[in-house]
Amino acid sequence: MTVEIYPGLTVSGVGTLPLDVVKRDGGLKVLQAMLAGDLPAPPMAKTLAFSLTEVEDGRVVFAGLPSADHLNPLGTVHGGWTATVMDSALGCAVFSVVKPGEAYTTIEFKLNLVRPVLPGMGEVFCEGRIVHRGRTIATSEAWLRDGNGKLLAHGTETCAIFPIENLMR
Repeated sequence: MTVEIYPGLTVSGVGTLPLDVVKRDGGLKVLQAMLAGDLPAPPMAKTLAFSLTEVEDGRVVFAGLPSADHLNPLGTVHGGWTATVMDSALGCAVFSVVKPGEAYTTIEFKLNLVRPVLPGMGEVFCEGRIVHRGRTIATSEAWLRDGNGKLLAHGTETCAIFPIENLMR
């Protein structure tokens, strides 16, 4: 079943990932399967109008469409929307280097919101890249830009890497 995230961006479905597939395949293969439509996008992709659009080892790109549905009381897109898109790119950059049998979770992230995100500005793009991958900790960095490449936000994240069995109880 095709699901429209926003006009011009569709995914093959939404849902959570089967952990047995993540355990077997590791992060990069799972993200590639999501992009190919063989695995679902997360439910929040539909709710918040953003989704994965590119993936390779150590690098991901998300596209999003900020709208009036995402406004704060002053009429700009709420920082939580930006933070969610950024956390997704930062975390999935780490996920792309997670091996079979491993899982990850965000420990902390820091964002700098350098320009307002506004409804009607069109698609925005968030590129996340791995900085360091150790045995149990990984770090990443990301940049959110408008369609003209103007920087809107940038940030870093630290993730814990652990046996996926910890999630499969």
